[in-house]
Amino acid sequence: MSVMAVRMRRVLVLAKRSAYDMYVARHQDPSFTRFLSEPQVLSNSSHQHEYGSIQMVGNLQDRHRVHEHTVRLCKDVLSRRQAHIQFEMHLRDELQSPIRDIDLVITVGGDGTLLQASHYLDSSIPVLGVNSDPTQIDEVEENLGRFDANRSSGHLCGATAENFEQMLDDILNGTMEPAEVTRIATFIDGVKIDTPALNDILIAHPSPAAISRCSFSIEKQSTEELLIPVIHSRSSGLRISTATGSTAAMKSAGGTVMPLLSSKLQYMVREPNSPHPKYTSFLKGFVEDDHVLQVDWRSRKGIIYVDGSHLCYPISFGSKIGVSNCAPPLRIFWAQK
Repeated sequence: MSVMAVRMRRVLVLAKRSAYDMYVARHQDPSFTRFLSEPQVLSNSSHQHEYGSIQMVGNLQDRHRVHEHTVRLCKDVLSRRQAHIQFEMHLRDELQSPIRDIDLVITVGGDGTLLQASHYLDSSIPVLGVNSDPTQIDEVEENLGRFDANRSSGHLCGATAENFEQMLDDILNGTMEPAEVTRIATFIDGVKIDTPALNDILIAHPSPAAISRCSFSIEKQSTEELLIPVIHSRSSGLRISTATGSTAAMKSAGGTVMPLLSSKLQYMVREPNSPHPKYTSFLKGFVEDDHVLQVDWRSRKGIIYVDGSHLCYPISFGSKIGVSNCAPPLRIFWAQK
């Protein structure tokens, strides 16, 4: 083992709970379990939507089996290397505080698992994501029209069950280095929030049916020079993404897919309501190094959503939000493309 291997002695593995485990096995959610109790009776139903639900719940069972198989495989691979490393496994929802005294974090799940882990990591500890249940294109095509058979896209994950062992050895042997990707730093009334965003943030009214009112501009941090005019917008929210997040919701909304190692941020006003023609060119754009996007919130209520819907920070009329790329980067292992 090389010097790199010595530095990677302490490994933390974080695994997700599968949807089947959460909804059926643990919580016995009746909206799911009813399709397991008498599947044959329901499968004979003339209602196509109920038959599709049966298939989807069955798909959740299969996804659970695939995920658990990957978790066991990762554990076995790590166990065979215990002469060189020490590892411990936890469920991702057990995370409560910043990760410390660890040399490598391995997430087993999908992008959501890696995103959650990233919120507890600074730039000193690299992470490898293992996609435990990759989407199978043949399965999606076969079930097209019956139910959504997509599994995990795993855009952030560098490994799968098939190549995890090789990637782990490459990392331990020092033949693979992590990439450094940009994260978003967000300030509310001058106070930096604890969580850097790896994908994106959304600043919006709590109700998706309500108008989000805000004014925003871009300034140069070092001189406070105004780089675009102050834009007054009414919309369904303002989204800001990293290059990593540009392939997610930003892409779906018509944004630009950015090179993964770009340090720029991208912003977009969602569904602008009757914008003034003079300012339409400023409703989307980029935040460069040493630039900050300044937002004045003009609705009574608001929320800043960080990397999805689970982590959010309330804001109110008059709140001032600053957004830049000055958060510590995340060190992440990706397979060579």
